[in-house]
Amino acid sequence: MIKLTEEAICPDLPVIPEHTVTITNYGAVGDGVYDNTQAFHQAIEACAKAGGGTVVIPPGIWRTGPIKLQSRIELHASAGALVMFSEFFDDYPLLMSTYEGRQMFRCQSPLDGEGLEDIAITGSGIFDGSGEAWRPVKRGKLTESQWERLIQSGGVVDGQGLWWPTPAARDGQETLNRIEQTGSEEPQDYEPVRDYLRPNLLSLRNCKRILLSGPTFQNSAAWCLHPWASEQITIQNITVRNPWYAQNGDGLDIDSCKYVTVENSSFDVGDDAICLKSGKNEAGRLLGKPSEQISIRNCTVYHGHGGIVVGSEMSGGIKDVYVSDCTFIGTDIGIRFKSCRGRGGVVENILIERIRMRDIDGDAISFNLYYEGKAGSGNYQEEVMLPVTEETPVFRNIVIQDIVCSGAHTALLINGLPEMPVERLTVKRSAITSREGIVCRNGQNLSIQDIVLRTHDNPLLLFHQSRNVQVANVSGEGGSLDDRLLVVTGERTSQIECSGLKGDKARGIEISSEVEPGEVVIK
Repeated sequence: MIKLTEEAICPDLPVIPEHTVTITNYGAVGDGVYDNTQAFHQAIEACAKAGGGTVVIPPGIWRTGPIKLQSRIELHASAGALVMFSEFFDDYPLLMSTYEGRQMFRCQSPLDGEGLEDIAITGSGIFDGSGEAWRPVKRGKLTESQWERLIQSGGVVDGQGLWWPTPAARDGQETLNRIEQTGSEEPQDYEPVRDYLRPNLLSLRNCKRILLSGPTFQNSAAWCLHPWASEQITIQNITVRNPWYAQNGDGLDIDSCKYVTVENSSFDVGDDAICLKSGKNEAGRLLGKPSEQISIRNCTVYHGHGGIVVGSEMSGGIKDVYVSDCTFIGTDIGIRFKSCRGRGGVVENILIERIRMRDIDGDAISFNLYYEGKAGSGNYQEEVMLPVTEETPVFRNIVIQDIVCSGAHTALLINGLPEMPVERLTVKRSAITSREGIVCRNGQNLSIQDIVLRTHDNPLLLFHQSRNVQVANVSGEGGSLDDRLLVVTGERTSQIECSGLKGDKARGIEISSEVEPGEVVIK
């Protein structure tokens, strides 16, 4: 039984001493031209030597290299303060960090800290990562005139129509593979691939008591906000912005973290918006740090590949998550769970309720165990059952309720693995308008109840290779082109029980001959 409430997850706030310095006291100039890297460094050092306190960034445009945070420091960006991080790659030292589920060398993040306690970034100013200097851009995501301007600005285009800022960035993956094969742990050996190792805007690793309250974080080179292996995190009243075409432009990636609250915040990004992760494949399983005890509430997502996303790097596990009272407008997918064979890990004990969605391009609610993070992947693969091992991902004990969605392609999509179906999922008390209704392949011990579906085509409900499914009070409304209310297929399908099914016109029930007699009961 899931027993989670927003009150149950209440992280400790950082303790910041009553001491204040201002960056202008250390020679900072907010004219948009002067390099303030040393001024930021000296202000933070002076504050730390005094036992901690607040470093104030006044109104102005403050250019700087990366800012290395310290314990017991609050960085306060006043209204009217715009911090512009350097677009010059050489300003970012190479260091061991984390990205996409494993530890690796990256360029230092503009806002960076490791092993710290009591850190806060507050105020209503803006932190801009100058991501346009770093990011590759896909040809198909720009207009003709935008693409021409980008080409004329410099850089190179590869054979796949992807623009890169430099040839070294274009060849980066191939170069990185060669360097990593040598087993080198020396940062200087990674210099040839520096242009490719885009930093996240904020990276906090192994930290305790973190507060992000108020600012706008935007235009990141890679992911925007990335707390890793940290705990006691409060994120509130922030705005996260990336161009919609930003490659790997995630908003917030909560990665192997414990005791986290995210509330009253807005996201408009180029990839997943609010994402829960815990490492990738063997590296994530060996680390063994799940993301857990997480509350996300009262947030709005405008653009993103998913509104709230679990995975695909979830190999260390994700559990005890409560998501409520959020609004997703125009995201690719609304509520998104994704993984694939090889990950391993267990996702469980998730409660998602009172979510409002509009104009979702794909699935309102999605469980896709065939996601591999590259174009063309993610489609259901017909019935290849593999042995269950530590590499088999598990999704179970999840409740999704009180959902309203006005416009999606599919109301609910479940693409589970034949050897490990999505298990103990409850979806109830929801109203969804979509082209397709509910499509479930390889689900087990499911409860779907009190749902109003307004669909355009395809059957209202489709179950394939699914077992022990309880459907109650699902109704179809609107002018669907498909007269079928229920379709059941698959020789392993069993114990499908439906009651209270209804539509506003005659709808048929279609049960495949491969389904054993008596396994589908209509009441």
